[in-house]
Amino acid sequence: MKTLLANAKIYKDRAFISADIVVSDGRIAGIHPSHPPVGGLAVVDLNQCFLFPGLVDVHVHLREPGFSYKETVSAGTLAASAGGFCAVCTMPNLDPVPDCLENLKVQLDIIERDAAVKVVPFGAITVGEGGERLSDMESMAPYVAGFSDDGRGVQSAAVMRSAMEKARSLGKVISAHCEDNSLLHGGYIHDGAYARAHGYRGISSESEWRQIERDVELCAQTGCAYHVCHISTAKSLDIIRQAKKSGLDVTCETAPHYLVLSEDDIREDGRFKMNPPLRTPDDRDALVEGLADGSIDMVATDHAPHSREEKSRGLEGSLMGVVGLECAFPVLYTKLVKTGKLTLERLTEAMSTAPARRFGIDTDEAYAVFDLGEAYTVDPEKFRSKGRATPFDADTVYGKHIATLPHGQMQPESREA
Repeated sequence: MKTLLANAKIYKDRAFISADIVVSDGRIAGIHPSHPPVGGLAVVDLNQCFLFPGLVDVHVHLREPGFSYKETVSAGTLAASAGGFCAVCTMPNLDPVPDCLENLKVQLDIIERDAAVKVVPFGAITVGEGGERLSDMESMAPYVAGFSDDGRGVQSAAVMRSAMEKARSLGKVISAHCEDNSLLHGGYIHDGAYARAHGYRGISSESEWRQIERDVELCAQTGCAYHVCHISTAKSLDIIRQAKKSGLDVTCETAPHYLVLSEDDIREDGRFKMNPPLRTPDDRDALVEGLADGSIDMVATDHAPHSREEKSRGLEGSLMGVVGLECAFPVLYTKLVKTGKLTLERLTEAMSTAPARRFGIDTDEAYAVFDLGEAYTVDPEKFRSKGRATPFDADTVYGKHIATLPHGQMQPESREA
């Protein structure tokens, strides 16, 4: 059966064009700037909604196996679909940790059974994410997006160098959570004005950028493809910019909360606690500039669900992590694109084509449909995710997700977990 998706704006050749779209046998068969004949076609009027290439999030925590009380592959991927994502990459802080093929297969079996969108896992860099012995990277390589010890920084330069050498031999990316434990000092929010005013222990910016600086040097020595997770500081961005100018194979991501919030927005609430923490307004503004000019390659949500109880203990006692899959695009569209800080085309690149290209993810011609003119209020109680902690609770945003089109087939946004 053929379907005509009429009156759409679709992303094509790095720009949005007005078009009607013919779908045949589950795939887009034609994009027409003017109305094609509709004989024999079922017509769906998209009424100037925008079709984006399916969004790709290369940093999510689906918590399964091991922590299904926080999130499941089923709930997390339904959340991803509801946010317009057609593919996600899962981090390896699980039980068992995917540090060998046997452990990875436990996760792959759950993904095969329950995933609502494409899921490509990361394998661990070290055994048990313990930072001491390399995982069985070779056996896992055909099945993973790359290797990461996310949730922990690899503290040993020698271990990280060995990991980079192995990853290079396998043609895989090292995706690094950069955090120097010797500089943490028990902190749990940014070591800045809010921490000082309230007597909280702070996390210094140096704890992030110092390890990036080390890893960039190791990248230069090994020739490894190196990706930096969730950067939050201007200094981190400066180091990455210089690495790119030097010709190193270095990319990075940041998360929506670092682009639109700062320590000035913190409240005594677990939904404002994440790792790395919200930094200064100057850091936030530098990250926006870096995303706009391409120094920051992509946006990833670091979707990190916890139970209600784990996020109900205030800033000091709550676990680190917030959810982001279901409101990431609307938040960034509203706060960056509508305010003129970022073009819609650049946001599309950062949330779709750039992450897919870097990690070799085939999006299989998926599209996400958003109504950019419709405003709504973020309500975590309506999330598909089991997690509810978001700093964007009750925000008014534009860009309501209407449907996902895997293989060009309309799927209503109202699917329930």
